[in-house]
Amino acid sequence: MTDTNTPTNSAASGRIDKALFAITGGFIALFCAYAFFDIDGLSALVDAGFNFSARYFGLYWQILLLATFLIGLLLCVLPGSRTLMGGLSKPEFSTFSWGAMIMCTLLAGGGVFWAAGEPIAHFLSTPPVFGDLGEDKQAIANAALAQSFLHWGFLAWAILGSLTTVMLMHYHYDKGLPLEPRTLLYPVFKERALHGPIGLIADASCVIAVVAGTVGPIGFLGLQMSYGLNELTGIPDTFVTQAIAVLALVAVYTVSAITGLAKGIKLLSQINVILAVALLVFMLVAGPTTEIFAGFFGGMEVYLTHFFDLTLYRGDAGLFGDPGWLGWWTVFFWGWFMGYGPLMAIFIARISRGRSIRQIILMLSIIAPILTNFWFTIIGGSGIFFEIAEPGVISGPFEGFNLPAGLLAITDAMPMGYLLSILFLVLTMCFVATTSDSMSYVISSTMTTGEPSSGLRAFWGLVMGVMALILISTGAGGIGKLQSFIVITAVPVSLILLPSLWDALRITLMLGRAPEQVRA
Repeated sequence: MTDTNTPTNSAASGRIDKALFAITGGFIALFCAYAFFDIDGLSALVDAGFNFSARYFGLYWQILLLATFLIGLLLCVLPGSRTLMGGLSKPEFSTFSWGAMIMCTLLAGGGVFWAAGEPIAHFLSTPPVFGDLGEDKQAIANAALAQSFLHWGFLAWAILGSLTTVMLMHYHYDKGLPLEPRTLLYPVFKERALHGPIGLIADASCVIAVVAGTVGPIGFLGLQMSYGLNELTGIPDTFVTQAIAVLALVAVYTVSAITGLAKGIKLLSQINVILAVALLVFMLVAGPTTEIFAGFFGGMEVYLTHFFDLTLYRGDAGLFGDPGWLGWWTVFFWGWFMGYGPLMAIFIARISRGRSIRQIILMLSIIAPILTNFWFTIIGGSGIFFEIAEPGVISGPFEGFNLPAGLLAITDAMPMGYLLSILFLVLTMCFVATTSDSMSYVISSTMTTGEPSSGLRAFWGLVMGVMALILISTGAGGIGKLQSFIVITAVPVSLILLPSLWDALRITLMLGRAPEQVRA
């Protein structure tokens, strides 16, 4: 899709930002080389950076995500929220296609294995915010689901682009500014954000964060697919199997990214959603239906009742103390999702032309989170019910935080468990592929004037696959350190997101006073 009505598509369209390409590519190459030759040294460096980021930025991130969500809701009630964005009077994509491409973003990062693993983890070890719940299994189950809802719910989705999408669509489609992360700093630095080192650093930070956030799931997919195939078919769980799984994934998402938004990315997202819905309907009907609905409504009640307690929980960390549990759960997730924020906003801005501000925010901040929470309840809630009915049936395989074993234990406990397990492995590959193709596309867009070339999209797709293979070759620790590194990359990205708190509100108020704007 080419934005032919904007100044960015001039004769220079297709020109690559060589400085940005060199910085991001060079950094990724150094990270992989360090991991390959000295994984222990890299681990020590990443651990120190992780602890610093979690300790001194954790509270800021908690406030940032909460403010983003609440301000987004405020925007929805303003007259300007009815303004259609992107210079089109009707949406470019159907509601199903649009929603499918959005839904397959956050879930793809680990929504299958985390949906199975996080609820049971919190069930086995109650989150500290709830204190001691005694032996009340249902109360513990509701608390476990509520904590999972926090991490994958309203705040997580809102930071992916509710306010930043409003900014980027206004500045790009209405003002002709570049559809790049640096534009988010325009309200503060004006032209200096667009031309010079400030913008270059902003773009590079966001690209590196997204690469780290995407390579992690790609690498974990290789490990998880290899484990699953070994459990289901006896195929050896070796690096060769892991590499084949990664290369197959790379082939799928690279072809999808090359064909662009309107073809491959849209088609893969639609297939992904259809398969996911079919599997969830089967689990809902064939599984513990009553308990699933009871868990969803019980978990949502606890989530909403304790919303601010969960969101702002600090435990013993205080302002800048040791985050402890908080660092390895909430702060980790917030860092991961924030890292995606600016480039996800670019992706959403590209697929949301003809949509109103209100539609965009409601889809991201309300509809997508509720669907995600129900998804977690069907998979993770079923696991909790099976564990209550037969202690050890899920917790046994899950011991040691074995996410793929936890998922296979849940699917195996269902009717037609063997087939269901295979289909969930396929679904996982589709989910990771949808994020990878979208991010390959948007990374290429960030460093290109106009529509990125097929070659550049393919390059970034291959780079992320090769990076995953290099880190896998160092052992599971390489991928694990990359996941921890995600939190470090979130530090500069979270500062880039800050102007959206006031500027999206300003833009919406301004559009509400502009009579020439098209309303929904």
